[in-house]
Amino acid sequence: MALHFELVTPERLVRSEPVYMVTVPGTEGDFGVLEGHAPVMATIRDGALVVLKSEGAAPETIEVRGGFAEVSAAGLTVLAERVEG
Repeated sequence: MALHFELVTPERLVRSEPVYMVTVPGTEGDFGVLEGHAPVMATIRDGALVVLKSEGAAPETIEVRGGFAEVSAAGLTVLAERVEG
């Protein structure tokens, strides 16, 4: 099974894809999200999302600036104020 991951800014949908895991830069500390994670909503700080497309894959980093992360039964949605690069 895979985690459905969406990365959204006010201007556009940046990503919408199945992934293995995402590490989110929460304001109270980084947290990893896998398929089946408990529902949670958190604010995020400026930092790097770390995306693993599959177990054991090389990590991909995406720089984000502020926003929110929501984990639900549908997956992980990151609403970032801005995405760098």
